[in-house]
Amino acid sequence: MDGWTGKVIEAGFLIAQYVFAAAAIYVLLQLLPRRTARWKHLAFLNWRTGKAPERWLRLLRVKRDGPPFQERELLLASCGITGDAAWYVMARRLLLTGILMAVIFVSLMSDRINALIPVSYLVPGLALVFLMLYIDLTWLRAVSKMRSLQITKEIFAVSNQLLYLSDSSLHIHAKLIRCVPFTRTMRYDLERLLAEWYHDAGEALQRFKLRLGTDEALSFVETLDALRLHESRQYYELLRARITDYKEKIDLAKESRKESTSYFLFVIAGIPILYTFQVFIYPWVREGQKLFQSLQ
Repeated sequence: MDGWTGKVIEAGFLIAQYVFAAAAIYVLLQLLPRRTARWKHLAFLNWRTGKAPERWLRLLRVKRDGPPFQERELLLASCGITGDAAWYVMARRLLLTGILMAVIFVSLMSDRINALIPVSYLVPGLALVFLMLYIDLTWLRAVSKMRSLQITKEIFAVSNQLLYLSDSSLHIHAKLIRCVPFTRTMRYDLERLLAEWYHDAGEALQRFKLRLGTDEALSFVETLDALRLHESRQYYELLRARITDYKEKIDLAKESRKESTSYFLFVIAGIPILYTFQVFIYPWVREGQKLFQSLQ
């Protein structure tokens, strides 16, 4: 049992190395200068802006009006992914099918594959990837919650800066430009809002709200729209009240994180106790069982 656990841990480290290597390669590729490729018109390469072909959806039996698809679509939007959710659903289904086929193939050809890659590493790795894809809703919700909290923190910082500039005669657009350095997660969306501002400020704010996709973004955009239309002191008082709400939500999230951390530490603290039971107490239990069996 201990040997199998060690192999699983080694497989986990091996998979983590591959994941980190892939992430590093992706970051390096993003730093390269971009060129317009000749094959850019292909459907699956335009997943950020294009919709998935309906015939592909029918082939993979993906239904846009189904509850699983709609739930993943909402979660992806809350994670900041604005592309068609059908690409993700199709990729997930293909990967799940491919992993199942790979497990069957490894089971049938284990003798030959074991000479190249230890099956004891390959099968747990495939099982781990399958599990992560199967419970994707769990980690999508976690990513969505983390992003929402980060956006709330940045909206809190931007709102404080706007309140600091309330006595300035600058236009709200110029004030928002000075708030860009206080953002990270929503910087691209804020810069896009500022670029679209003079074309149609109202529509730009609505698109900004949809791109962020959080409740705090809704109230923040409403306040910005009010400040855009009416440079009045009472709207800055409204902004001050919103800042208090954002602060309460951030403090509540911190308390929740502390509670989750305490539960995690409690579980970790129980591991030495279990190990002590296994090393010191379990042999006595086994000896007691043998004694009772001998008396019978």
